[in-house]
Amino acid sequence: MSLTPSTMLPLGTVAPDFTLVDAVTNKPVSLQNIRGKKGTVVLFICNHCPFVKHVNEELVRLCNDYRVTGFGFVAINSNDVEKYPEDSPENMQKAAREENYPFPYLFDATQEVAKAYDAACTPDFYLFDEALKLVYRGQLDNSRPGNSIPVNGRDLREAMDRILNNTAQLKDQKPSIGCNIKWK
Repeated sequence: MSLTPSTMLPLGTVAPDFTLVDAVTNKPVSLQNIRGKKGTVVLFICNHCPFVKHVNEELVRLCNDYRVTGFGFVAINSNDVEKYPEDSPENMQKAAREENYPFPYLFDATQEVAKAYDAACTPDFYLFDEALKLVYRGQLDNSRPGNSIPVNGRDLREAMDRILNNTAQLKDQKPSIGCNIKWK
């Protein structure tokens, strides 16, 4: 289990556009398709990472709590599936169904989207405002596998609440920590 931190894309960056295939529906999904009226959350995850497995329940809860308030959600897997076949689209479909993901789970076969977002680890979280400008990037919360801190999504939830309450985002944002993206 490697400990790779987020690279912390600069705040204010406009969300890079993408169209990728959803592993569950096998249909293309674009940033514009999932964009929310209040904001958009882009998650870089995968199937095998223990850090992702640790937060899966909270990811589902968070999406279900906030999509009704106008946030769009999407998860992207950019791992090299030749070296990590457990992250294949077929296994993504299985994981999405088992975890009851309420968001599209897209496969970034070329890894171009991960590079455009400067994603480094799984999980890696990006929150964009209604204009698709980056307002938060970093950790879900302080919980990590084995540290006995409950998973509650505190940091990302607080950032989303700040959008809903029209208050300034915190400047001190902690990077996410997880497994490195498996580059080709």
